Amino acid sequence: MRWAAQRIHGSAKRQVEAMFQEERPLLKPLPLQGFAYFTESLRTVCDDSCVRVEHSSYAARPAPIGSRVLVRLFEQHLEIRDFQSQALLRTHPRATQPGSVILPDEERPFNPSRETRRILTQAKAIGPATEQLCQCLFEQEGRVGQRRLWGIVSLAKRYPRTLIDRACAMALHDGVHSYPQIKALTERLLNEALADIDTPVQGELALTQDDRLIRAAADYGDLFSLGAQKSAALSLPLEDAK
Repeated sequence: MRWAAQRIHGSAKRQVEAMFQEERPLLKPLPLQGFAYFTESLRTVCDDSCVRVEHSSYAARPAPIGSRVLVRLFEQHLEIRDFQSQALLRTHPRATQPGSVILPDEERPFNPSRETRRILTQAKAIGPATEQLCQCLFEQEGRVGQRRLWGIVSLAKRYPRTLIDRACAMALHDGVHSYPQIKALTERLLNEALADIDTPVQGELALTQDDRLIRAAADYGDLFSLGAQKSAALSLPLEDAK
């Protein structure tokens, strides 16, 4: 009040207190929360009516499947906005674990799409157990479970199909529907198959150096020496041999 308010502003050439009193009626209270920073990106609405953000799925309706939406990622939540008008469509809390699906049950689409039929066709080519498991997962989770189905049928790129189908049969028997567990089962079956290849055939005898039917090495040495002498004698001319 004694120094700052009374001084003359250098560029405005006016008293600071006088300018402040002119601005006071226009000032508003500060917000209770600070400015919220966010990152912004474009996303495509997937076949299950969700958008993928940081390995998690978020419901995007009323945005249609295949459309582009604007996603604003805040510290604790995210917003899904229309790409053209930037109107707010949905707000979700951020998922705490990768792979989470934030989608109400009443919004899950269970009708098969072209992508669903393509996955089931590939599963049928692997084997009947794989097809049954993928069909069961789709009936339980709808199109949201298609990411898991893609993971199962993609195992055919790295493992024999017969082993994948055996792993799916074991998973159906044990009630296992997790892709990492099915992959682990397939790897275990592959390791067992490789171990069986290296296992000696049953009844195969190990090599031995000592037996009553095996002569001593000195006997074979004398035999070879005698044979060498006879061969040398036969190779000499007739006169030299006499």
